[in-house]
Amino acid sequence: MEVWPGAPYPLGATYDGSGTNFAVFSSTAEKIELCLIDKDLQETRINLSEIDGYVWHCYLPGVGPGQHYGFRAYGEYAPEKGLRHDSSKILLDPYAKAIDGQVANHQANFSYNFANPQEYIAEDSLGHTMLSVVHNPYFDWGHDRPPAHEYHNSVIYEAHVKGFTQLDSEVPEELRGTYMGIAYPTTIKYLKDLGITALELMPVHQFVNDTSLTEKGLSNYWGYNTIGYFAPQNTYCSEKGPGKQVDEFKSMVKALHEADIEVILDVVYNHTAEGNHLGPTLSFRGLDNQNYYRLVPGDAAHYFDTTGTGNSLNMRAPHTLQLIMDSLRYWITEMHVDGFRFDLASTLARELHDVDKLSTFFDIIQQDPIISQVKLIAEPWDIGDGGYNVGEFPPLWTEWNGKYRDTMRDFWRGEPSLLDDFASRFSGSSDLYENSGRRPVASINFITAHDGFTLHDLVSYNEKHNEANGENNADGESHNRSWNCGAEGPSTDPQINSLRLQQMKNFLTTLLLSQGVPMLSHGDEIGTTKDGNNNTYCQDNELSWINWQVEDWQKELFVFTQQLIKLRKDHPVFRRRRFLRGEALRGGTSAQGDIEWMRGDASYMTAEDWDTFYARSLLIFVNGDKILEPDSHGRNITDDDFLLAFNASEEDLTFTIPDSDNAQPWELVLATSTKIDLPAALGAKMNFPVPARSVIVFIRKATKSKDTGNKLSGITASKN
Repeated sequence: MEVWPGAPYPLGATYDGSGTNFAVFSSTAEKIELCLIDKDLQETRINLSEIDGYVWHCYLPGVGPGQHYGFRAYGEYAPEKGLRHDSSKILLDPYAKAIDGQVANHQANFSYNFANPQEYIAEDSLGHTMLSVVHNPYFDWGHDRPPAHEYHNSVIYEAHVKGFTQLDSEVPEELRGTYMGIAYPTTIKYLKDLGITALELMPVHQFVNDTSLTEKGLSNYWGYNTIGYFAPQNTYCSEKGPGKQVDEFKSMVKALHEADIEVILDVVYNHTAEGNHLGPTLSFRGLDNQNYYRLVPGDAAHYFDTTGTGNSLNMRAPHTLQLIMDSLRYWITEMHVDGFRFDLASTLARELHDVDKLSTFFDIIQQDPIISQVKLIAEPWDIGDGGYNVGEFPPLWTEWNGKYRDTMRDFWRGEPSLLDDFASRFSGSSDLYENSGRRPVASINFITAHDGFTLHDLVSYNEKHNEANGENNADGESHNRSWNCGAEGPSTDPQINSLRLQQMKNFLTTLLLSQGVPMLSHGDEIGTTKDGNNNTYCQDNELSWINWQVEDWQKELFVFTQQLIKLRKDHPVFRRRRFLRGEALRGGTSAQGDIEWMRGDASYMTAEDWDTFYARSLLIFVNGDKILEPDSHGRNITDDDFLLAFNASEEDLTFTIPDSDNAQPWELVLATSTKIDLPAALGAKMNFPVPARSVIVFIRKATKSKDTGNKLSGITASKN
């Protein structure tokens, strides 16, 4: 076979139409072989003799898409020195754009003897592990353009590629649970009808099933176990054949973009699937263990772990940082994604031990002309010391606001002394983000996510029920910050189920009318359940998949969610680009601020009121004339006024319409309780009932503005 020197960049396998350039980094290997593998698992080994800056490379004329390959790295196997070279292992290319096969729970993938972990054992892993695949980068994107929704106009929908469509009878069976299932017209129509602007997909980077799970007959369903940072997960591809998943993923993105829906990827750059010192040797470990992973100082045989998964990537190593940046740019430029949600992002910021907001990782992203222009969402915590960093990421970033989630859950379960926190979270969490120059959109607001109870289970269970995970119910979050509406688990009592539906509506109303960026977890809009399991990471079955066979109450919840999203879209008072003016945050002598906080009797909240231990109700006036900020086109905005009555107490309360010089009547927009009987319009100083644990929203039309389309009739649920 003819072998040319090739080039050290780009890393990975790059097909140019005539042949393929191969390049791989290792600063510690003594020799590296490129292994071309045919369908019968026969190898052609090529010694990589060209080395530039620790990058080993060659060019092979005539080698093209579909070619399986891997690397064998020769060198010292000395775990105590942090060296784990093992030429008996066929290694994945860290830059592989496509990966074929799965990893078997087999002795051959491990460099030690199962019976004696201290004993090195050399057994060839070929045939028991994944293989890299050369792919064709050429794809007809047509006129694809990013939707580029501004943050304040965004509604994010977190979903799992397989779980979202696996049980969907409207999707052809062969497409269910795949990228093309997401791209199928009825799926996209459902997302459009719901009103979301961005689909945030749980991990689609190629991942590996944990051996501990496969032994139990379970699997790594969520996918937070990445091995390939450039390769789409191959099991989500409907079409069989090496490398097909690349084009299918692109087709999904193209279809979503045509529907004006952004694609955000949940990415796991904090650790890899190779695990701790007893994990398999699949790629990074065998190529350059010292550079790719953080090792324990003074104990190089073990891994520094702030993720709870066995290892942490070494963000201090330039080539590891390059890998991550190249990966991010690849998914933006070649795969056309619109943003990223970074799993356990605090780990990425650890320079030595502490989380450093000025770390190299943040510096590189800030100056990158491509990555800095897409949506960047941090999960701002990890399990290490000082790992909880909500509100502490740099100005370019938005964050999953864990304090928003906890505060709103506590408020609706009737916890005391929360009105002040509730007001801060509802109005955009200026206490967390304003000092760093960020705006309300820095807060990604959520009540539930993949990790934890579904919205239905949040209001239906006091205790987790994770027995199916095989860990004696010891895994998952132990504390449920909610209220189970009077019964544990499924109930046949209509009153209890009505209360649960009402409580779900309370959460959704709070979420979608708060300042910031709302995120829904897939299935919450139809009240999906996981039978009380709050940690379904290993449940690739009906427990996790969305059940589209819905009942009448679920259809009602879907339409209610549609109405809320439409209300948010129609009224800029609920999606401000800037924080509410400071002098209005705690009331005043008259309703002249952006927002006013009142007691139920329409008198203004005082400092004593905010500190009242058992206060669980609040009346909020949102002033449509006081937006006082231009839109993205430079036009000044005014809107209708809104009055929101929140009652999280266990008792029905009577509220009062505030006095005003504006003679326009207040009209009912929505109520989460069905136990209300109100006139068509209410005027100043009129009383109205607010049932226990419910929200009522009124609108007062702006006298000089056009109809903003707040009428919410005629919306139907296509999926149901």
